Amino acid sequence: MINMMLANLYKKAGQERPSVTSYKEVLRQCPLALDAILGLLSLSVKGAEVASMTMNVIQTVPNLDWLSVWIKAYAFVHTGDNSRAINTICSLEKKSLLRDNVDLLGSLADLYFRAGDNKNSVLKFEQAQMLDPYLIKGMDVYGYLLAREGRLEDVENLGCRLFNISDQHAEPWVVSGCHSFYSKRYSRALYLGAKAIQLNSNSVQALLLKGAALRNMGRVQEAIIHFREAIRLAPCRLDCYEGLIECYLASNSIREAMVMANNVYKTLGANAQTLTLLATVCLEDPVTQEKAKTLLDKALTQRPDYIKAVVKKAELLSREQKYEDGIALLRNALANQSDCVLHRILGDFLVAVNEYQEAMDQYSIALSLDPNDQKSLEGMQKMEKEESPTDATQEEDVDDMEGSGEEGDLEGSDSEAAQWADQEQWFGMQ
Repeated sequence: MINMMLANLYKKAGQERPSVTSYKEVLRQCPLALDAILGLLSLSVKGAEVASMTMNVIQTVPNLDWLSVWIKAYAFVHTGDNSRAINTICSLEKKSLLRDNVDLLGSLADLYFRAGDNKNSVLKFEQAQMLDPYLIKGMDVYGYLLAREGRLEDVENLGCRLFNISDQHAEPWVVSGCHSFYSKRYSRALYLGAKAIQLNSNSVQALLLKGAALRNMGRVQEAIIHFREAIRLAPCRLDCYEGLIECYLASNSIREAMVMANNVYKTLGANAQTLTLLATVCLEDPVTQEKAKTLLDKALTQRPDYIKAVVKKAELLSREQKYEDGIALLRNALANQSDCVLHRILGDFLVAVNEYQEAMDQYSIALSLDPNDQKSLEGMQKMEKEESPTDATQEEDVDDMEGSGEEGDLEGSDSEAAQWADQEQWFGMQ
């Protein structure tokens, strides 16, 4: 017990060597101390070395054959090998002893999130909280994902439920902060993020929330500090690097953004996410447009359904005015999934090729997925305004006497639509 407390304190203070020594002492006395195993793996101790410290007990105690696989899975987690970690944990989940294990489901949800598979991440989080209604761990990430999907009512309900369980954890404050952030109440999101950090200074999601709020409030240098701290705590989480790179781009520091993106690419490997991140920075510089195209093609070859890569490739095609290619790309991406941003961009491309009715349908689908998506609202309203003069002219041709009245009604309709749009400006975030 004393050694475990010492190990955790050393780790929190950044003293890795004495922390490793203390964790190993815990395992020497209690080879089945799973928290000590996770502690060693988080400090970059090799999985094989950790497994060797538990080998004797695995061989002597019945029904412990899963432990070596469990150690292997979490070794992959802490080295950032998300795909192999997911496959290994899925194989564990099929074993009768660990089926419907809440900790495994939570880890699986977090891994899907890190791998950019938000749909499966949400499903696993939902499964975990159904099994354990008092679950708090990981609910900050779950709330963030729901907020990104525009499910703000669900986020609000989740926050209330978590506060009823405990207000002394960071997660309820982060969830409420996500609701405020995606409602464009950045000052409140900043306060809630700061409160979460007070309760848990190692909460990565709280640091990301506060950093994003500061960035959107124009306080970029302060935001950079928070994203750097998040990277220190979670060097294998791509979203920490994405936040920092967005800050660099917001302050026109393209060189710093490029250096960081290249470092991430080398550190975390050439996967669809890192390729897309590097391509995102390349798109900011006219000189590296072709490189961006190559990187995005590689990313989409690896993962044709990766939404961020599809969005960036569509952005590139839009710049080149290759709308038909963009439509084909987006239709292919939407064949097996439904995403608000993809439907909205497809609507924009269809407008560009004069397919107005289908464009309106795509905007409608986007708004059904996220009623707060401002760009979809703007796209629909722009189309309505462009169609109104035509409708008015047709009415004038039919009946000159009533034509002027019809035109007046339509003008009034445009005014109401614009007024409604103004009232809804606070909703949603792109």
